[in-house]
Amino acid sequence: MTPVVGFVGLGAMGRGMARNLHRAGLLQAVWNRTADHGRNLANELQVACADDPGGVAARCNVVVLCVSADADVLEMVDAMLPGLKPGSIVIDCSTVSADTAREAARRLAERSVDFLDAPVSGGVEGANKGTLAIMVGGSEAAFERARPVLAAMGSTITRFGASGAGQAAKATNQIMCAGIIQAVAEAMAFAKAEGLPLEALIDTLGKGAGSSWYFVHRAPNMVRNAYPPGFRVRLHEKDLRICREMAARHGVQLPVVEMTLLHYRRLIEQGHGDEDISTLFRIKDALFDAESTAGGPDSSR
Repeated sequence: MTPVVGFVGLGAMGRGMARNLHRAGLLQAVWNRTADHGRNLANELQVACADDPGGVAARCNVVVLCVSADADVLEMVDAMLPGLKPGSIVIDCSTVSADTAREAARRLAERSVDFLDAPVSGGVEGANKGTLAIMVGGSEAAFERARPVLAAMGSTITRFGASGAGQAAKATNQIMCAGIIQAVAEAMAFAKAEGLPLEALIDTLGKGAGSSWYFVHRAPNMVRNAYPPGFRVRLHEKDLRICREMAARHGVQLPVVEMTLLHYRRLIEQGHGDEDISTLFRIKDALFDAESTAGGPDSSR
């Protein structure tokens, strides 16, 4: 199968992924719920802008989907069904529950269409550069057929098992992100309170054992007190709610997830829900401000 690819969902991640598919000579059509975004990208790349998701499906034998929530995935699948031809593949790069992935696969299988849940990690930077890590669930045969499409968007591509396995792997990643951003924000607030030169600290610790992608790329946000959306608080909160539900099926409550959800709810209430998750620094920094105001041991400093 020579991939003829359409893209549905042109948000911050989707736009970069679609551009990389175009660079690989694969992209033929796009659609976005906000019509201007779809038309603008179609004009930029000189590809078709479909009137609806079904129009993308009718033009293509592979459709990549990147939307925000579980209900959106199923809505887009249903909208594409009339246009999808037997043997086509739908690749969903959204972050949703494993159950939603399995339901999407079931609906598509009734039309002899393959489905891969293929959530991604690597942020807007990875989407723009084509270096995403892509976690895939679905049949091995569909995975191999879709490999050229996946390779245009990511540099690390792994199939973890049947439908839903990709989403389970992504949920694992989101739990890790929660713990790491908690630790980075807390450490940076501590360093600021200690009066350390923060840019020099990032340069030095970024080469040490405690470093991480989030420390190197997001600690500078904390120094500048500016949090442009790479990974929005609202979206990570949605993902962690999925993690909470999946863990609850095992009778388990995850402390890092629960603490981060509490903090995200507070940030959203304060109007920071559309900022990058590194805005968690606001809460950690406020801990030291509160201690100083209360007359803590170093309040005279």
